[in-house]
Amino acid sequence: MTAVRILLVDDHPLVRDGLRARLEAVPHFSVVAEAGSADEALERAGEANLVLMDINMRGASGIEATAQLVRRYPDIAVLMLSMHDKLEYVTQAIQAGARGYVLKDAPGKDIVLAIDTVMAGGIYYSPALARQLARPSQQDNQLTVREQEVLRHIASGQSNKQIARDLALSVRTVETHRLNIKRKLGIEGQAELIRFAVQHLGSPL
Repeated sequence: MTAVRILLVDDHPLVRDGLRARLEAVPHFSVVAEAGSADEALERAGEANLVLMDINMRGASGIEATAQLVRRYPDIAVLMLSMHDKLEYVTQAIQAGARGYVLKDAPGKDIVLAIDTVMAGGIYYSPALARQLARPSQQDNQLTVREQEVLRHIASGQSNKQIARDLALSVRTVETHRLNIKRKLGIEGQAELIRFAVQHLGSPL
């Protein structure tokens, strides 16, 4: 299993101490650095391949820090770990480039699963958030059941080939569904489609 080098970003040292102890109990996790602010996070990010980011900090927020970090280090995964369960925070975090969002009161196994999911290229939300995100919006109601299934798989980061395999479809059929979804929702590019999928149907599969 790939070693995960973690940067902990939280402005409360006691919180970082607790997280470090919890994470370093996992054999393939290593906390290589800590930061108490956005500026410190940007300075230390190069040492890690995953950043566990709080939202509320002195100075720039974790969401602002995430946007800067993703621009500077596009290969580093950012996972939000926050006490806030409002969808506006989740949406802002994902728009900034975070690959997942976990609540601080989540069981330790959920945080481990979130990190492993993100490091494998997926997207993870705490179950309570996933249920809220999965509720169809008025826009989603334009889509057929099959199109919503495809959209959910897009939100999980799957390729056309993976979606085709999971839904027992041809790759060409999946491509057609993607085109129809973009046309119905008025979406132009693939990046915008993925962003919409994450924001509206982002529950993990």
